[in-house]
Amino acid sequence: MGPDTDPATLRVLDLTDELAFQGARLLVGIGADVVRTEPGTGLDTAARTHWHAGKRWTPANSPAELDALAAAADVILESGPVARLRGLREDDSSRWPHAVHVVVTPFGLTGPRRDWIGDDLVLASAGGMTWLGGRPDAQPKSPPREQALQTAGAHAAIGALLAVVSGTPQLVDISAQEAVAATLETAALAWIHAGRFPVRNGGVYEHVAHQIFEAADGYVAGGYSGSNRMWTDLLAWMAELGEAGDLLDERWQDAAFRWQQRPHVDAVVRRFAAGQPAAELAAEARNRALPWAEVVPAARLTDNPQLRDRESLVTITGEGLPDGGVEDVGFPWAALPRPVTLPALREVAPGDQPWGGSGPSRVRGSGEKPKSKALEGVRVLDLTWVLAGPYVTKQLGEHGADIVKIESRHRQDPTRFAPSMHLRPGSDPDDSGYFVNFNRNKRGVALNLRTEEGRRLLRELVPHCDVVVENFSPGVLARWGMDYASLRALNPDVILVSMAGVGQTGPWRKAVTFADTLAAMSGLSSETRDPGGTPQGLTFGLGDMIAANSAVLATLDLLARGRGGHVDLSQLEAMAATMGPAALEPVLGDGDPDPRTAEFPNRSPRAVPHGVYPAAGDDRWVALSVTDEAQWQALTRLVELPCADGDLAARRAHEDEIDAALAAWTGRHDALKLAETLQAEGVAAAVVATGQDLVEADEQLAARGFYPVLNHPLTGPVRHEGIVARLTATPGGLDRPAPLLGQHTDEVLRELLGLSDEQLATLTAEGVTE
Repeated sequence: MGPDTDPATLRVLDLTDELAFQGARLLVGIGADVVRTEPGTGLDTAARTHWHAGKRWTPANSPAELDALAAAADVILESGPVARLRGLREDDSSRWPHAVHVVVTPFGLTGPRRDWIGDDLVLASAGGMTWLGGRPDAQPKSPPREQALQTAGAHAAIGALLAVVSGTPQLVDISAQEAVAATLETAALAWIHAGRFPVRNGGVYEHVAHQIFEAADGYVAGGYSGSNRMWTDLLAWMAELGEAGDLLDERWQDAAFRWQQRPHVDAVVRRFAAGQPAAELAAEARNRALPWAEVVPAARLTDNPQLRDRESLVTITGEGLPDGGVEDVGFPWAALPRPVTLPALREVAPGDQPWGGSGPSRVRGSGEKPKSKALEGVRVLDLTWVLAGPYVTKQLGEHGADIVKIESRHRQDPTRFAPSMHLRPGSDPDDSGYFVNFNRNKRGVALNLRTEEGRRLLRELVPHCDVVVENFSPGVLARWGMDYASLRALNPDVILVSMAGVGQTGPWRKAVTFADTLAAMSGLSSETRDPGGTPQGLTFGLGDMIAANSAVLATLDLLARGRGGHVDLSQLEAMAATMGPAALEPVLGDGDPDPRTAEFPNRSPRAVPHGVYPAAGDDRWVALSVTDEAQWQALTRLVELPCADGDLAARRAHEDEIDAALAAWTGRHDALKLAETLQAEGVAAAVVATGQDLVEADEQLAARGFYPVLNHPLTGPVRHEGIVARLTATPGGLDRPAPLLGQHTDEVLRELLGLSDEQLATLTAEGVTE
């Protein structure tokens, strides 16, 4: 790209550090022309190749040169501690008010901890991820591959496109801590609704009967939650192999009884899995449409037949890479053509302009009245359930889209109906805590899609909607006459967002997936193992939120371009895209050796000390990271530690001694007070936060209003997780609680389809609107 860039191409000035590398990479994936101001120094070859492929760089050695670059950009994406930002004035306004300026900081631009610093471990801990990982008899452990930073980066890209769609240049504030805290599934919600919080348990899901099992030659992820068929078909398979044990007894047909007796059921299922090779078990599960998958290392991603068939991998070519390039994980959607080849980061030729033209091309102030919210005027037909899909429409709704959620007691969303997901004791489907949080800002319409009349009404809603979001199995919409071609006949500009587990096409397209099976397929679960141990998986549905963020980004891209399209979102591809340079490391081979041990699983090749250390009290912990000599000297002013020399190599040589001494010191101190002391000295640290900590004790989240209250008709005033992308000119908001089942049916059908009271009464009598 360059002087001949398509005028519809988004011009992005990339001023990111590791805090938002993923944000800039995702913008490359939607075709943006991304220019950095430095050549990726400080990263090894695999990391530089992965994070910066498809970008160009040009030096900006003075404020004037930087301003000249910014003047031609539509979006400026900047990240780092507040003290290091170059684009803010003293009053925290942007130096570049003509553009969308997205700023990603560890804790946000406001609040008492705005100047705190943090890397992935510290932010995963401050946001609640670390607490959920690891074994119950060991220290908490953050997810692999810097998922906290990647989550922050994804929200940065979303914030950028929200502002682009709004048509209003503005500053966008992204707190990495808040991005993490919005990605915990029930960790904080269980405290809000039930006064308890999940405790790490080595990877066993608290509210879904799924986990990692040992197979004959490896590991598989799977279980028996979901529809009743998931149980009956698994049981039939086990019986065929003579492995069903006593589970064929009639009493085990009762889902509530199975849940109460889960340890016994798991033991029988464990024997079933142990007798089969992992790949064969996974293949047979796909044939039977059961949610099981082999736990594979990320190095095998480029061999995955589903990823290859869908051309979701990307080949990176350029100087210093092997002839023919290297294959890397690609991008998680197929809407507009996604890159299948990318050049490695390269310098803008001397004398050339980074971008053609004289000014921004995609963000212009118009003469029209500015929108109050970025997605004002957009209507979304929401056909989703459980978590990944509702997390998409949740985000669109909180930025102003009118979300029309279609559901029915005949297709029971587990988050509304399953007792294990209600969270609040004694709650019913209309005040399930899980459903309440992820379905705010939506209008609820009950349509029985098992009836022809229900499907006809659904089709009639399509011309009144800009976006349709669904996460049915591939082929379901086509059977209803609502595939993309049919939807276009009803509404030529419609955007269809499909969120199948592995995509709409490919040899695995009929695979049934849960969050744990996608983590297993993507390589993430494999990297949750402690050195010398077994994979533990995750205890929350991180993959659902990763997929949802990807779908939001692709939807916003089409809205910004003013065109329809089919977003064929593969949740597997979304997960694979968060594995960082894992697929490249075996090929490029210049990464540092893994310094983790079973006792210290949070160590990093780039920081010493770097870990989770005990604090005073029962199961209390503090995360700490020292990335440079100044921080090391600051730490040693507080506590006497081995190793007088402060460079990384010397600290690495004494790492065991340093960690032991640190653990003895931290164990005598309150975690919060210790984190405050360390941060005051310039050392990155944070409490390893539980759900209770986040909701009740975090002064930063409280100051920024991250858990706002909505008044639900059954639960009364109840806290919800807040909004991550904070747009200054077109801010989002939480305006209404989650709907009761069918609460807005008559309202929406009158408003959009003009139905009369008599017609509505007939639909009710015929069971269409229930």
